Amino acid sequence: MNWPTKILNIFKREISVTKLLYIKASPRPDSKSVAIADAYLEALKAKNPSLDVDVIDVWQESLPEFDGNKVNAKIAIFTGQAHDAVQKTAWDEISGIANRFAAADHYLFAVPMWNGGIPYPLKHYIDIIHQPGILFGLVPETGYFGLLKDKKATVVLTSGAFSPAAPSPAYGVDHHSAYLSSWLNQAGVTDIEEIRFQPTLLTGDPEGDFAKVVATAKAAGAH
Repeated sequence: MNWPTKILNIFKREISVTKLLYIKASPRPDSKSVAIADAYLEALKAKNPSLDVDVIDVWQESLPEFDGNKVNAKIAIFTGQAHDAVQKTAWDEISGIANRFAAADHYLFAVPMWNGGIPYPLKHYIDIIHQPGILFGLVPETGYFGLLKDKKATVVLTSGAFSPAAPSPAYGVDHHSAYLSSWLNQAGVTDIEEIRFQPTLLTGDPEGDFAKVVATAKAAGAH
């Protein structure tokens, strides 16, 4: 079939569009993690003007409680049971949020370290979206497997005192990047790029070090 050139050009443009989901996990207006992620995104958009960007600020997003009805709805999926009316309502709510995540091609996270881990609204968000049949599956004989295919994640990690280059119990441990990587892997995302500004406080040149990381983020976005 001979397609008109105009239609072919529209089709090519549509299939080249990448959908990026930008997840902000810091409540601070002067957040370093968000500033670094913004620099990355600015460079990425300059290279790909057709980039489709969806933003979720987990501090501003209206996230439902993951209560007993939602847990029961999740268990019903695991066990192959039909949902009752209450469970169906609960599942429709959380699956809608999870499918918004699954629809993206590229994930950009801005995540500060809180007490060795991630901020609690981000954990809340992950608990809502990490659902069987959407992000992962389970085979009893072999375990979990991810359902997200051919996706990429860019994770911006900041922390005041912790540094992976100088691990010490005095400055905490990493349940931060380790948790995010483990969760993304379980969902099927293995192409993970990390951009770190750690530490942000225990450094002789905070402004200079921050500028270097911003430059690194811009280079990564442009690349």
